[in-house]
Amino acid sequence: MEKGYERLSLVFIGAGNLATNLAKALYDKGFPIRQIYSRTEDSARVLSEKVSCGYTTDIKDVAKGADMYIVSVKDAALPGLLPELTKGKREALWVHTAGSLPAEIWNGYADRYGVLYPMQTFSKRRAVDFGKIPFFIEANSAEDNNVLEAVARMLSDRVYTITSEQRKCLHLAAVFACNFSNHMYSLIAELLERNNIPFDIMLPLIDETVSKIHEMSPHDAQTGPAVRYDENVMNMHLAMLEGNPEMQDIYKLISKSIHEHHQL
Repeated sequence: MEKGYERLSLVFIGAGNLATNLAKALYDKGFPIRQIYSRTEDSARVLSEKVSCGYTTDIKDVAKGADMYIVSVKDAALPGLLPELTKGKREALWVHTAGSLPAEIWNGYADRYGVLYPMQTFSKRRAVDFGKIPFFIEANSAEDNNVLEAVARMLSDRVYTITSEQRKCLHLAAVFACNFSNHMYSLIAELLERNNIPFDIMLPLIDETVSKIHEMSPHDAQTGPAVRYDENVMNMHLAMLEGNPEMQDIYKLISKSIHEHHQL
């Protein structure tokens, strides 16, 4: 990494799960953080204390003069923030951290812009190892792409330059891999609780399911009654879900998808 990039001053717009983890990680690497902005005072104050900087809940008071502004807010909220947020700060490097928003959302508001997308699930109360997280970057100039790559490489060796369309595909895949699979865990936790069975009984099975796909393709790792279309077992499961039509529908849809993919 070119010497000096770690001295870039940063302002974080947003203090949610991703912003909290990323701000703390960059602060620990020596980046000076000027300010945290969040609409929620408690979130802004707590994060500002962790990274030794000031905070504001008024968008008009977002500090000017930072080298980079890292924006981690809800996708739907960002367009409405852009005019006031970037006023008087066009010369800085503006990046968002979203998987589904194009880099071009900055057009007309910033001269230098891009995306810094760490693909991981984040929670405020759980630290993550950024060294294992892939970063996907994009910028409107080769020079700023180099800046983003240098910043990301302070945290991880897995840094990739991709297009907005590729990043949208990654985000969709991440929703299936993370959000949907976690929802399955939530559903089975409720099912087990109703039968007085602790959820942690499932953890060895979940861990092995994930471990296997480090060594074989997900297609080859698939097991269960839907692969062989064992109708006796599947019908028994559906009968057990008689009082839960939502889970019945999920069971039918996923079982059908599994079976059809294994007929190819």
